Amino acid sequence: MTMHATDSTAQIPNGPGAAAVLAAGIGSFFVGAFAVAADQSPAIKSLMIFSRPTGPLSGVTTCAIVLWLVSWAVLHARWQGRSVELGRVSAIALGLLALGILLTFPPVADLL
Repeated sequence: MTMHATDSTAQIPNGPGAAAVLAAGIGSFFVGAFAVAADQSPAIKSLMIFSRPTGPLSGVTTCAIVLWLVSWAVLHARWQGRSVELGRVSAIALGLLALGILLTFPPVADLL
């Protein structure tokens, strides 16, 4: 028996794709969160200097990328072969992206 595109019982798992979407939101949020932390705390600022010419931005982006990759790997492993509610995952990811963007604007970051 072959499955056709119109067969309503056939469903391709969307977990791996949803994991990538949510991980992107998580990584975006942490860029903003680490940037605010480095601006507010001299100790964190000095910890975030991975490359002296670049300053704390080198650590901010490197740490956010590491968290993005780790969250993607963990979510992918948990959701592999499963279908998740993609609308909810996308809404959460967009919320995290919006927060990350807001945290990179100095007027918002200065309020914290």
